[in-house]
Amino acid sequence: MAVGTEGLSDQFQALRLFVQIARTGSFSKGARALKLSQPTASRIIALLEEQLATTLFTRSSRALMLTDAGKAYLSRVQPILQSLEEADNEIRGTDALRGTLRIAVASIIASRAIVPRLQAFVARHPDLGVELSIDDRRQDLIQEGIDVAIRFGKLPDSTATARLIGRWPLVVAAAPSYLEAHGVPDEPSSLEDHTFVIAGPVASKELSFQRGNVEIKVQPKGQVSISAAEVAVSAVRAGLGIAVASLPAFSEDFDMGSLVQLLPAWSLGDIEAHALFPSGQAPKPAARAFVEHIVQEIRSV
Repeated sequence: MAVGTEGLSDQFQALRLFVQIARTGSFSKGARALKLSQPTASRIIALLEEQLATTLFTRSSRALMLTDAGKAYLSRVQPILQSLEEADNEIRGTDALRGTLRIAVASIIASRAIVPRLQAFVARHPDLGVELSIDDRRQDLIQEGIDVAIRFGKLPDSTATARLIGRWPLVVAAAPSYLEAHGVPDEPSSLEDHTFVIAGPVASKELSFQRGNVEIKVQPKGQVSISAAEVAVSAVRAGLGIAVASLPAFSEDFDMGSLVQLLPAWSLGDIEAHALFPSGQAPKPAARAFVEHIVQEIRSV
């Protein structure tokens, strides 16, 4: 049975709406993104579920979540819509980036590395919407509709495509107020008597300090653990303890004198930042362009 253009248009509208709702976790937000009323959006999804003979979302008073069938459907639908968007651009004879680019990034990377370099990118692509999902946890890129994620630390075994963005030294920092109250550690072993703010990729892992052929290992101990790295820097600034992070996380505070780098003669090694693209599909052109922009910006510093 042939499908008319009106039916085909309705089908793609339903798919786009399904993806928007899955991404935002909200019928109202998904409807608003496509300029639909919430009752209309609910009716479209109900018809889609009827056609598929399955339930795509579980609804409660507190949350809207994808079912297992919904997650599987989302992983198949997103590449189709991406291919359609690329075909539209190709037939228009333009390489202009359109649609929406969703970037997942941890708080500290967002504020220190991404946002300061974002203006030039959005100015170059005025028809492209950019959504920053600020989250220090490691999201499921496919299920949450993320086009690219920027992550610090070692990459887990994965089929996701990754590109190295940069590599920075790990450093130890504390506020002047903390050092006045607790003293300045003069060697790594002295850190055993100090309090750490536990946060970031290194978290409570054992630290290995090196200077020449000498290696000293220290196990951080702390009363306060913070999941968001940007908030953890604020906690260190407030004198709650010592912290370890990449140099960019502390560099502004070092320049202003609100934090002090400790044990600069000792090396803690480097930490890498990668851009991760969803596995099983070609990276979105906008995602590739964004990563290239960030890489070039960082290299020019």
